Amino acid sequence: MRIAVPNKGRLHEPTIDLLERAGLHLENGADRKLYADTVDPDVTVLFARAADIPEYVSDGAADLGITGFDQVQEARVDNVSELLDLEFGRCRLVLAAPEDGDIGGVEDLAGKTVATEFPNITADFFAETGVDPDIVEVSGATELTPHVEMADAIVDITSTGTTLKMNRLAVVDEVLSSSVRLFGREDVLEEPKIGEVRTALASVKQAEGKRYLMMNVPQDRLEAVRDVIPGLGGPTIMDIADEEADEAKVAVHAVVDEEDVFETITEVKSAGASDILVTEIERLVE
Repeated sequence: MRIAVPNKGRLHEPTIDLLERAGLHLENGADRKLYADTVDPDVTVLFARAADIPEYVSDGAADLGITGFDQVQEARVDNVSELLDLEFGRCRLVLAAPEDGDIGGVEDLAGKTVATEFPNITADFFAETGVDPDIVEVSGATELTPHVEMADAIVDITSTGTTLKMNRLAVVDEVLSSSVRLFGREDVLEEPKIGEVRTALASVKQAEGKRYLMMNVPQDRLEAVRDVIPGLGGPTIMDIADEEADEAKVAVHAVVDEEDVFETITEVKSAGASDILVTEIERLVE
């Protein structure tokens, strides 16, 4: 099975890091620019331009792809399905125009020119609004086109809005919200290895922001401790083998949100817990 991933740019490193944390360690990747084997002999990683990955999957060069939702939408491939939102690389595709111009809404662009690197998404957006501008495809420096009289407005990606402000552009409307997704070709979605990869990646995402708490609790304080533990279902309770203990204790294990750890430790300690240990979670399979 082949997974196509971005070969460079802002999505490359986070994608490789995610694969590594999911247990799909790359082998010989530094020596090969086109592909890399993984520790799983049945899984190979292909490196491609983020914009080309949907076509790689659609055409059968890869079975799975990891790239931005915006790239999938722009490619207009109809035989791939989204499997998982990987929740990084978040950005927006926005319609923007000069701050001091006369474009205040989408309707003001009737008969005007819009420059973009995403002509298909842009055409779909304007088709839904009923406005019919002239859409011009550009290959870079989109934000400059209104200032050199190539376009009246642009549709471009923004993460923080800083580049738009630097170029004196104001957002008129949001066209698309995007993040990095895992998607696959529809004719292979039922294959076991596809499910294994999806589960591995999902387990990493599910573990983010979670911590594993372990503590010892006297039997007669168990209910009090149980009542103040938030988290993923109920805690796991195990007997402690300690013949020299003066009082009966149990080991309590629980998964809690990272933001709740400080308060939880304070509350369980007050309720009678001791020997409290907090650890990170690499993967969490629900």
